[in-house]
Amino acid sequence: MITGTHVIVYSKDAEADRNFFRDVLKFSAVDAGHGWLIFALPPGEAAFHPSEKNDVHELYFMCDDLKATMESLKSNKVKCSAVHEERWGSLTHLTLPGGGKIGLYQPKHPTAIGR
Repeated sequence: MITGTHVIVYSKDAEADRNFFRDVLKFSAVDAGHGWLIFALPPGEAAFHPSEKNDVHELYFMCDDLKATMESLKSNKVKCSAVHEERWGSLTHLTLPGGGKIGLYQPKHPTAIGR
């Protein structure tokens, strides 16, 4: 039986990104040993999109109020891209301390997460 999901985000500065998840996003974590943090994430869902290639994956966090969430992140000096309105949601990208980007959006579509 599948009991959970483990997401791996590769980073040029994994330590800085771990600190960001812990200190800015306030995700709780366990130490798997030697300071290697593994984070609890909010409830999730998976979607499958057509692609010319396999093994292309993206990470998006969802929120109920994108503008308020962006303001909260801005107070922690987190840079967000301009908001793009898509048919499925209002979308921005956060720049992680390690240089990578993750998506943040307010969905306009029904979600699979019980709220």
